[in-house]
Amino acid sequence: MKELSVEIKIIGLIHSPFKTRNDAPRQGNKKISKIEIFDDYAEGLNDIDGFSHLNVFYWLHESKGFTLMVNTPWDSVPHGLFTTRSPHRPNPIGFAVASLVKREDNVLFVEGLDAIDNTPVIDIKPYIKDIDMKKDSKDGWISKKEFK
Repeated sequence: MKELSVEIKIIGLIHSPFKTRNDAPRQGNKKISKIEIFDDYAEGLNDIDGFSHLNVFYWLHESKGFTLMVNTPWDSVPHGLFTTRSPHRPNPIGFAVASLVKREDNVLFVEGLDAIDNTPVIDIKPYIKDIDMKKDSKDGWISKKEFK
């Protein structure tokens, strides 16, 4: 297969209370993080205040390497990488649905990120419940696990 190269533009940085990978919670929590959008992209935040939630995409810049079979904290059986949320991926893209708490100019204050401090932001899209919420979704192997 021919390799394809892509260019990703960093549009901002996450300023997080989590300073190291070990500090970061799995799948986010209620702590506030700030997303600073660089001046060149700040105009793209117009009208964002009307959304309660945002899909935030970020580059897991401290992720190193990956395996195609992954042991998760939720199961003793290995699972295929693409059926997990492991940060160790061929393209270490992080994703979270974050609650927008407030906006101050080019800075978004959000809840729900698991990213560490100075994580590069690669995109933000509005969470639209009629599009993003799938009522008939299935949770695969995870549906057999209990989460506390």
